[in-house]
Amino acid sequence: MRVWQSAFAPPGVELSPQSADLVLVFGSVDIFDSPGFATRLTAAYPDAIAVGCSTAGEIAGDSVLDGSCIATAIRFGKGTAVTATEAGIASADDSQRAGEALGDALTARPGLSGVLLFARGVGVNGSALIDGLSSRLPSGVPVSGGLAGDGGAFVRTLVLGPSGVSDGRAVAVGLYGDAVHLGLGSVGGWEPFGPARKVTKAVGNLLLQLDGEPALNVYKRYLGDYACDLPASGLLFPFELLNGNHDSVGLIRTILGIDETAGGLILAGTVEEGFYLRLMHASTDGLVDGAEQAGAIAAAASAGTMGNDTTDETAGDRLALLTSCVGRKLVMGDRVEEEVQAVADRMGPGTVLAGFYSYGEIGPMRDLVDCRLHNQTMTVALLTER
Repeated sequence: MRVWQSAFAPPGVELSPQSADLVLVFGSVDIFDSPGFATRLTAAYPDAIAVGCSTAGEIAGDSVLDGSCIATAIRFGKGTAVTATEAGIASADDSQRAGEALGDALTARPGLSGVLLFARGVGVNGSALIDGLSSRLPSGVPVSGGLAGDGGAFVRTLVLGPSGVSDGRAVAVGLYGDAVHLGLGSVGGWEPFGPARKVTKAVGNLLLQLDGEPALNVYKRYLGDYACDLPASGLLFPFELLNGNHDSVGLIRTILGIDETAGGLILAGTVEEGFYLRLMHASTDGLVDGAEQAGAIAAAASAGTMGNDTTDETAGDRLALLTSCVGRKLVMGDRVEEEVQAVADRMGPGTVLAGFYSYGEIGPMRDLVDCRLHNQTMTVALLTER
């Protein structure tokens, strides 16, 4: 397996064709939306499957970029195969069905070892999408990826798949064979505050009542001066999901919007009535520590699968795919690169880092293999070949 990375050249620059099996592309909405973008990618990587999404920031090496486009090319060794399939998501109500369709397509071929999933970041129920996909996959198949961003605007996000660029789609990459391996880690680093409050009314990802009171009223009361900046300030104060015993279940939910008429909060993923929610906040040091833990968990999960170190300084023999939340980026500000560097410190020589800041991360729940939609985490997928 060989991995290499480059900034995707602007229009008008002649591109030399390169041979690759898979190209992961993360960039700004403006670049994804530029005329001929997908066509130029095909010319640059004529034999490769090209997938990716728009972002709220791009990760390349140990740097965080904005307004760029980074292409990470992968050429697998013998025995590993890769496919890509896509499904339309016209609205959030289509999410479950889209996930099921992706899963059916991926399992039509035997030997599935891992899945990378990228989907629109607005107008989607990420939890339902992943539930639909997981319901069709064999037990134990790891899934990672994330929901697209648009620089924090939450208006229009884009996904790149086999049929080009779209604002209403999800794309899944299937990795096949005994040699390929995905080691996953997903950690937050946020701290809870305030009491746990019971979800007394919710419909999908619309949280309507906490302890019998309109959820928006409760949230505004706790935010104080930050309430006037909703929904943007919701990225700074997500919810931790608790079970009936008030124990954390390992999921965080970000507020993506508000419904003033219903007095509700629109969350990035679903919540169920009867569970409890507690507000969270974070410091930069706490988030960096969480990112380091995620890198360590992913590296440990891949122990024994790593190939020989490469001597080529521009390439590697394994890929660390980093998906972090835009809310973490807002909290850390100018120190945001510290969390990427913390992950890099946990990766072995020959590891190429790529990824993006998202509107939802896809990764495991604590020590379980089963994947869920996360918010406010650093999620790391370490891709290796035996």
